[in-house]
Amino acid sequence: MITIDRINNWFVQNFGAVTLEEAKSWFIYNPEEKLLFNTGLFLGLFLVFYFVYGFFLRKTFYLRLTYVILFSLFFYYKSSGVYFLLLLLSSVVDYGLSQIIYNTAKDSTKKVYLVISVILNLGLLGYFKYMNFMIVTYNDMFNGHFELHNVFLPVGISFYTFQSMSYIIEIYREEIKPTKNYIEYLFFVSFFPQLVAGPIVRAKDFLPQIYQKLNLTRQDVNNALFLIIGGLIKKTVISNYISINFVDRVFDTPMTYTSFENLMASYGYAIQIYCDFSGYSDMAIGIALLLGFKLPTNFRTPYKSVSITDFWRRWHISLSTWLKDFLYISIGGNREGSFAGFLFPSLFFFGLLLWGITNINTSIIPLAIAIGSIIVFCLSFLLSKKKNQTLVTNFNLFTTMLLGGLWHGAGAQFIVWGALHGLALAVHKIFMELFPSKKEGASWLWKFFSIVITFHFVVFCWIFFRARDFETALQVINNIGQLTFEPENWKTIVLGYKNVFLLMLFGYVWHFLPEVITEKMKWVFDNTPLLLKAVILGFVYWIVYATAVAGSQPFIYFQF
Repeated sequence: MITIDRINNWFVQNFGAVTLEEAKSWFIYNPEEKLLFNTGLFLGLFLVFYFVYGFFLRKTFYLRLTYVILFSLFFYYKSSGVYFLLLLLSSVVDYGLSQIIYNTAKDSTKKVYLVISVILNLGLLGYFKYMNFMIVTYNDMFNGHFELHNVFLPVGISFYTFQSMSYIIEIYREEIKPTKNYIEYLFFVSFFPQLVAGPIVRAKDFLPQIYQKLNLTRQDVNNALFLIIGGLIKKTVISNYISINFVDRVFDTPMTYTSFENLMASYGYAIQIYCDFSGYSDMAIGIALLLGFKLPTNFRTPYKSVSITDFWRRWHISLSTWLKDFLYISIGGNREGSFAGFLFPSLFFFGLLLWGITNINTSIIPLAIAIGSIIVFCLSFLLSKKKNQTLVTNFNLFTTMLLGGLWHGAGAQFIVWGALHGLALAVHKIFMELFPSKKEGASWLWKFFSIVITFHFVVFCWIFFRARDFETALQVINNIGQLTFEPENWKTIVLGYKNVFLLMLFGYVWHFLPEVITEKMKWVFDNTPLLLKAVILGFVYWIVYATAVAGSQPFIYFQF
């Protein structure tokens, strides 16, 4: 017979006795122990939170909003400490400016307040994220001696900044009306499931849900649990293990590993970042669904993409949509050129050419890469029938991807990552114009070939994204370039990292499963009794605890 004493004894044997100090630590910020979705602490706190939310506050409105806001601020405090006050300060300023913009009749005055809002938001983001990068760049270029600042990067500052900016811009464009009060706006900005790593939620999609009656169906619960369980497995079982036991080691010191290990680490990182980020998004969407809110899908099996354009319709969809609507279109889109649209690509290619010239005594390859890149980009619009329109489109597209790369991190490697994707998008556009018969999904052989090419280009770009700096990325690429056919050595390496490679294989097989199989799995799960689903979720959390290595690993996109 199961008794309270037996449950208590089992808990103590498996998790240890809970002391008063340990209980206090659950509510105090510790930079080494952030509150993550894949931790037992979050599960425990969320169950208590959800019990009150579902049984006592379900039919209330402002009390329910306030309750979620308080939990969201606590969640952010556990991630960034006192910097949750920065979120509050930013929200007060943006809410006030949005009210002024909405109540102002003169367009020129509205624009002034919009510019003030954008400058404040990007200025705040720029200080915390790019201050030291700008200091290092200035010191290198002008032989300066400015000291680096000891700047703490608040978790997810880029996400809630973009979300807040979208709210004000949509009010300026008269696409939405402002919230009725500050509580409703703060709920939108601070909603904890997607606060620190997305998906980036648009105000026009999320705000109407606040005013709807809370209605959680059986299917919503099924979908939520399926997403949460899948996300936990992706993040903890696959991503964490691959990262700690293989990928991180190789990328930290690539020259101490073989060419084959560098190559496999690149493939490993591709599935690691997918499982990490899509796993977080799945959990965020699932948790939000349990609260009665539907967040947008953020990933659609991106490595099945048949082109780089298709990839950006499937990868981090909320960011690519945001960049298109609020950056690409703002600088002219495919309609007209702008100063900013021409400035950033010009600066990049000038810098690339300068890099090639300064390294010419060491190798001719950097200069050849620089000149080749410029020629390819120019041909992408010179070969077009509509040269002027394509020129404008490609420059604006390149600018969007450059700034998208810079959004991910302050470093040359992120800029190069964005530039590679911008160049590939331009090349794909002209290719589709010159060869219209090669439309996406033409024949199975062409589709297979397209998927393989696109996947390997994306993996190549991930090398720059993962490397700690530009030089390390070049080391990895150079090392892979020296790969020779040595099956016996490869076999030895594969056996040495057997568990890592098995999990990589599992991750890729899961990702490339036909939709009909995943839909069948979903159907089986939906028809499983609710109690058994809860047992499965508990078992997955036990696996998370049992397979935890070196503590809980933060999600990759927390740093952005």
